Parts: sequence; C-alpha cells; structure tokens
Amino acid sequence: MSAFALAIDQGTTNTKALALDPDGRIVARHSVPTPITYPRPGWVEQSGDEIWRATTAAIDGCLSAVPEPATIAAIGVSNQRETVLLWRRSTGETIGPCVTWQCRRSSDRIDSLRAPEIEEAVESKTGLGLDPLFPAAKIGWLLDAYPHARSLSDRGDLCAGTIDSWLLFNLTSGVVHATDASNASRTQLFDIHEQRWSEDLCALFDAPLSILPRVEDSDARFGTTQALGRLPQGVPVHAMMGDSHAALFGHGIRAPGAVKATYGTGSSLMTLTERPLRSRSGLSATVAWRRSGRVAYALEGNISVSAQAVAWMAELMGLPDVDALSTLAAASEGGDVCFVPALAGLGAPHWKDRARAALTGMSLATSRADVARAALEAIALQIVDVFTAMERDLDAPLAMLSVDGGPTRNNLLMQLQANLLGRPVKRLKVHELSAFGAGVLAGAAAGLMDEAKVEADLKRSSSVLVPNLDEGGREAKVGVWKAAVRSVIDNTVVR
Repeated sequence: MSAFALAIDQGTTNTKALALDPDGRIVARHSVPTPITYPRPGWVEQSGDEIWRATTAAIDGCLSAVPEPATIAAIGVSNQRETVLLWRRSTGETIGPCVTWQCRRSSDRIDSLRAPEIEEAVESKTGLGLDPLFPAAKIGWLLDAYPHARSLSDRGDLCAGTIDSWLLFNLTSGVVHATDASNASRTQLFDIHEQRWSEDLCALFDAPLSILPRVEDSDARFGTTQALGRLPQGVPVHAMMGDSHAALFGHGIRAPGAVKATYGTGSSLMTLTERPLRSRSGLSATVAWRRSGRVAYALEGNISVSAQAVAWMAELMGLPDVDALSTLAAASEGGDVCFVPALAGLGAPHWKDRARAALTGMSLATSRADVARAALEAIALQIVDVFTAMERDLDAPLAMLSVDGGPTRNNLLMQLQANLLGRPVKRLKVHELSAFGAGVLAGAAAGLMDEAKVEADLKRSSSVLVPNLDEGGREAKVGVWKAAVRSVIDNTVVR
C-alpha cells in the first residue's frame, strides 16, 4: 500500500478516523468519545474546541495504526449535521457552544415564524419544514445570546458553520471557510433549487449571509492541510458530506429505488429522487450530494432519538451497558409495553419538537425484560414510521432496507427491524458507512480508488435478515405503537 485515503467522521458521541487502502479496505481505525452537555431541559450542546481535540486525537490514533509507511492521498470528512457554531475568523476562537442538532433552544424563535405563508416559503426553497432541528434559527439565537458576535460580524471577523466547515477551517489553519452542498442544504438557509445561500432566508432568520461558508461540490478540492501531529502538510481535503449523505454514498446507492437507514444517536432514512420531491408525509427534500456541478436529490426522514434511547434506558435501569439491556430484552416475548422515545421531541414524520417520552401498556405482570425489549423495539418502530411515509411520498412500495451504523451489530435489533417492517434488512460488513462513504468519495476524487469496484466488493459481502413474524403479529405491534405515539402527541404541552 503506497497511498491511502483518510476518512474522518465527526459524530455526536464519537469522532472516528479510518484509513482506506486503494481497494476500499479499512486498514486502520481509531475512535475518540465526544462529550455532550445538557444545561437545561431540551438544550443539548458541545464544545467546538473539544470536538477539534477529539478529531486530532482520532487522526493521530488512526495514522499511528497504519501498518506500513504510505502517503495520504486525500481526506474525506463526514459530520453530524445541523450542529452549528460561531468562531472568530482571525483567531479561531469559538463564540459560545456548538448548538447540536438535537437542541430545542430555538423553539420559541421557530414558533414566532409559524404562519402559513412563511412555512410555505421556507419549505419551497429548502425542502425543510420549520423545526428547531435546523441551524438557521440556532444561528440567530447564538448571535443574540452573545451580543459581541454581531459586532464581530459587522467587522468581518465572524464565521458560522456546521461541523464540517469548523473542521476544515482548523485543518487548513484558518485558510478555508467552506462547506459542501449537502451540509448547506440542511441549514434552512440554502435554496436547493438555485444552489446558493438565500438572502431572503438569511433575513428571515436574522443570520447574516456574510458569516456563512462558501458552498462547494461534495468532492471539491477544499484546501490542503497544515502540519498537525502525525498529519503532514499539503494533504488535500477532497470530500465533505453530511453523515447521512455519506452513508447513502457508501451503500453504493446511485439511483432512485433503494433506501438506507443510518442508526446512531438519532437515525436517518434516505432515498434518491430524480428531483426535489415535496413531501406529503412529514419528510424532507434535501441535496444528497453535488459532484461536478450535478446535484443528486434525496428524500429523507430524520429521527431525533434512536440508539441514544437504549443507552438512556440502560442507565435508567441500572444496567452496565447496552449489551446488558439487549441480553435482558431477549428474555421477553414482547407484548403491549411500548416506549415512545421522545426524549428530544419527535422528528419525522411527526415533527413535534415539544413532545416528551412515554412508557405505556404496563401492568403488574410487566417485567424488566419487557421494558428493555420495548426500548429496542422503539428504534425499529420509528424506522417503520419513516419507511411507511417514504412509500406514500414515492407512491411505490420499497422492497428492502439497507442499514448501517454501530447499532446494526445488534442481531436482536436487526431481526426486530425486519419483523416490524415486514421487509428484508440488508446489512453490510462495514458499519462505519458515513466515514467509509466520505473516504471513498475522497479516494475517487483523488484518483486513488475505482469507485465502482469498491462498491461491488462491499455489496458482495452483505448479509440479509428476513422477517420471521407473521403479518397479524406485525400489525398488532405497529397498532400498539401508533396508539402510544398518538397519545404522546395529544398530551404534548405547548408553552
């Protein structure tokens, strides 16, 4: 191996780095946890400086594990989307925290905009419904919460951006402030039809256009690195994509008709479309990626709390980890116990940001195993909701679900997913599909990899889980879930 691609995936709870050889094989990897804080109910934040420190540690750990001396041909970056921060252009000093995608602190700002004509204007330009998930209102919140930020903006000394642009700024020692079209499309400030920042949307959300990054193709040559630890100077950053988009790319999906689900702290289902598709079912239109100026569009459903709900439940039950919860869940035969994990509101297809979690259907016969199983089933049932909404929008059935993410290692969860979806679930051997996709895109852009060959090799290694629950049992469980979700929505308190 004379050269390899370095892939960085900056996720909500971990930052990973992978080294991919020219055949797309992972030859080294390293992961570093990323702290999260919850200063108030509904508020979720991280430190930009901590994220950067975790990134440099992940890079160094990965490069130290590369088995032989080799050149880094290119870097690809994937990132947790919709998390946004401000920093000084001149010094790189952060202004306030990273406000994460799960954070609901901008709910009041969003509520003040809820008028039919405004919602129509925003969705028609961006493909996204009004929700605190998206960064536009968060930028306005940060500018108001840290008043000196606006004076820095007026002097041209303020940058705003999603995590990809923050990492790029640091990788290039402040030379480049840029993002790609996939991340830009998730800000609610980007016109996905015109492929540019919208002055009207920036004015609506009180987010100055001047502080936003330059928007490039997803496989652009964004800039080159400055020397940093084991990372040498002059390595091209040749790909950036949001994590869900990078996972879609990593699955080898290049045409409409296939759908993938990425399981993580939250989850995302995404499928390619021929054009921006206006959802009738609570989903979002988005840019999957942009290559050589050509835009690939997608339909997506975002789930706010997914694997995080299982970790939360394990801690609440006094279990040592998620594996212990899964072992306990396997002892239950299921039943009417249902957990609706609205711990940070409900995302797609419901979009109830003030909803709160509920555990329903319990009786004196309910066991700890039943509650543990309900937590796992909640991950799968949220996927079912979005998958069903996607079929409605596409006016066509979807035959299979392709999956990725750390939770897909859990065999019980994946069998529950197949059973409750009533469809086969295809699982690839690579679980880090976001990092993998960004690495392959960078490797292909740099001429290191044969993209088609890498995709074919990966698909040959997949395995498929088929449903083993009868249709009556599936419909009964989904019915209990729908009733529980409806109860949560009906009892949501609007402040």
